[in-house]
Amino acid sequence: MATPIVFFDIAGPKDSSLAKFYHDVFGWEIAPDGNFAATVASPTEAPPTIMATIRSDPPEKMLYLGVEDIDAKLSEVVAQGGKIDQPRFEVPGLVVLGLFKDPAGNRMGLVEMEGGVAKVP
Repeated sequence: MATPIVFFDIAGPKDSSLAKFYHDVFGWEIAPDGNFAATVASPTEAPPTIMATIRSDPPEKMLYLGVEDIDAKLSEVVAQGGKIDQPRFEVPGLVVLGLFKDPAGNRMGLVEMEGGVAKVP
């Protein structure tokens, strides 16, 4: 199986009304805390969804890619010319993450997967 995209977020200033914009333009039902699920294009009859959030931070977009071993994947990132932005860390009760920058400087995230789902520490 190819590496799945397991999460994304969209950031901007708190007063930017990003949740309203994405709801109005794309129909995303965004909860008051910014969380939502976006449909993923799929050849199946019932398209799967992808978890996402709107947050208040400097503007940027991040994709979080699911991998079995964040430390091993970060080693591959470095070997291929990328840089570690944040080594493997745990968000208790939620997820295990790591962040990197690709050779062009794009910031991306990794989510540690176990049995096909995000590992919850």
